Amino acid sequence: MDAQGRGRADDIDPADQWVLNPDTGEYELRLAPSAAQSGVPAPRRPRSSDAGPRARRRTETPGRPRPETPGRAVPPPRRRRGAPEEPLPGRRGRRPVKKASKGRKVLLWTGGTLAFALVAGAGAGYFYIEHLNGNIASVSDDGASTGGFQKDKAINILLIGTDKRTGKGNDKYGDAGSVGHADTTILLHVSKDRSNATALSIPRDLIVDVPDCPTTQEDGTQKVIPGTQRVRFNTSLGQDGRTPSCTMRTVTELTGVKPDNFMVADFNAVKTLTSAVGGVEVCVGKDIDDPDSHLKLSKGTHTIEGEQALAFVRTRHAVGFGGDLSRIGLQQQFLSALMRKLKSNDTLTSPQKMLDLAEAGTKALTVDSQLDSIGKLKDLGLELGKLDTANLTFTTVPVVDNPVETVKSTVVLNESTAPQVFEMIRNDVSFTAVKERKKKEAAAVAARLKGTKAPASEVRVRILNGGAVAGSAQETLSWLQNEEGVTKSENAGNAPASLAKTTLEYAPDQAAQARRLADIMGLSGSAMKPGESVTNSQGLPALTLTLGKDFEGAGVPLTAPTKAPEGVQKSTADKVECAK
Repeated sequence: MDAQGRGRADDIDPADQWVLNPDTGEYELRLAPSAAQSGVPAPRRPRSSDAGPRARRRTETPGRPRPETPGRAVPPPRRRRGAPEEPLPGRRGRRPVKKASKGRKVLLWTGGTLAFALVAGAGAGYFYIEHLNGNIASVSDDGASTGGFQKDKAINILLIGTDKRTGKGNDKYGDAGSVGHADTTILLHVSKDRSNATALSIPRDLIVDVPDCPTTQEDGTQKVIPGTQRVRFNTSLGQDGRTPSCTMRTVTELTGVKPDNFMVADFNAVKTLTSAVGGVEVCVGKDIDDPDSHLKLSKGTHTIEGEQALAFVRTRHAVGFGGDLSRIGLQQQFLSALMRKLKSNDTLTSPQKMLDLAEAGTKALTVDSQLDSIGKLKDLGLELGKLDTANLTFTTVPVVDNPVETVKSTVVLNESTAPQVFEMIRNDVSFTAVKERKKKEAAAVAARLKGTKAPASEVRVRILNGGAVAGSAQETLSWLQNEEGVTKSENAGNAPASLAKTTLEYAPDQAAQARRLADIMGLSGSAMKPGESVTNSQGLPALTLTLGKDFEGAGVPLTAPTKAPEGVQKSTADKVECAK
């Protein structure tokens, strides 16, 4: 078997086949000529069992260059070990190109992981010939997304695992005849500075309101699928013909976070991805023998892949309280293990594993139409690849048993903690203690909020509406004057421009007034903007309070939470935890 078929030849080290392209600064797989090699695989043709009727596969565009066939010119083999290095043609006399660092290779080869893992597979395989694009199925986002992730903003990806019995060997799993409900759902939030991320699991049995969903039909027309009130979250997909865009809309309604993109995978994703990397290591704190999921493991650590890996993420009766919430914890442990394996040297130094991962990842995916190519997946993968696993937190939407049920089978939001979790994600607040961010915020708070506070009756302030709901300035004025004693306040109308965040601007000699108003309004130090005073309607110097889009009403504090509420279960991807 030649090097292309196996990833190595008799006298070729596979690691030596990765060559730095001096024009792009990226590593590519280059192979020496060998006899009678087979051509590049053609794009995979859609099969009726592979996707729903609305899924589409990328097809060859007329006039588009076809992949080169055997006999095409190939790059020359790399120099033998120990041989003197010759300068590249056309680059003689130039400074040698600096070799990419190990960290850079990690980004180029893996990207990130299930977005983490699935995107990592795609990000790793972007160099692997155009045929990989043919593996990717996509469906419309129906206008439910932001239009796709952006490199200079926080990223929110909705990951959905369905219980549909498609794919070889999956007929014994899931619900018989299932239309493909949202069995496992994770909202992955990646911070704007890529220093941290949160993977928020949404229980399938959570009672939610599913909104009306405009859905693209096979003929390109749109049909609005009516919403339903107080139903299980998992019915946001599949039920009544709902597509992933409807799950997107439901998540936005639930959390206030609008996803940038979505990815959908069935049972095959777990099996093929774990096999591609040679298995992942998991830990169980007791013997498990679950006849429902077919999982049988003794207490301790195990390397699992394929059917056994699928059984692991599906088991629930043998762990915790035996319900869906216990299974969510198990799935989070599995994803952490898979991410660690993807970033390990064992995976990164194996070209064959990387190619297998690229193939498996792209075949396992159904993505939205904004994310339907290797190039787009690669870009997303590189953004996710910047994460440190120690700062990737897995957590679950806080819930309680449904109080209206005698036999408990569904859950509802825990109203005391869930809103704070959602607010943290909306405000890009890390669930892990990211030291630099914490220091920066602490310094801002210490410098601006500490010190004497003027009496409320001495605070002079002009209130502007800079993006809040109409009438917010007048509402705040009435509240400050009638309930908080800030009688020297006035409504100054609309601000000249909209602001995302509420701000309070003041001159240095007004700091005591600003601290009092910040205390009343619940403003953070970052909302306080040292600057200049303005003149109010009486010709006196005043503060400027501009209500931004984050303003939720008079008396509602505007300070974003700086840590997760007490009792919210969370774990980070860098630590090995045993299922109990």
